Amino acid sequence: MDQDRAFDVFSRQCPSRRTLEHVTGRWGGLALGALYEERLRFGELRRRVDGVSDRMLAQTVQALERDGLVRREVRPVHPPRVDYELTALGRAVTERLLGLIRLVEGRMPEVLAARERYDAAHPPAAAAQTPGPGRGGR
Repeated sequence: MDQDRAFDVFSRQCPSRRTLEHVTGRWGGLALGALYEERLRFGELRRRVDGVSDRMLAQTVQALERDGLVRREVRPVHPPRVDYELTALGRAVTERLLGLIRLVEGRMPEVLAARERYDAAHPPAAAAQTPGPGRGGR
């Protein structure tokens, strides 16, 4: 089989799909982006990826470590110190991901304008139809 087509992310059974989900998922992309900047301890990474819970971040970095994108290093000091950093593969993937992040950030004025146009053309119907407290109750 051709090396470039050995895996097909569009196939349900292809293992590349899970890796793509780990990289592009809500927390995976942010964790990779933060680690691209520098090696971080868990607490530092959690503060950098604003809004992620300890549990979700632990699951995320474990999945990225399993995929070979992140390296976890436990340092034998008291108390134990755990650092996370990107592997060479993780850096290559994150470089492309950062290109997407920069594109999205740079085009946000267009996105926000599109949202405004959409919201103006599609007013929320549920709020107008659902009686709130004190409206049409008894």
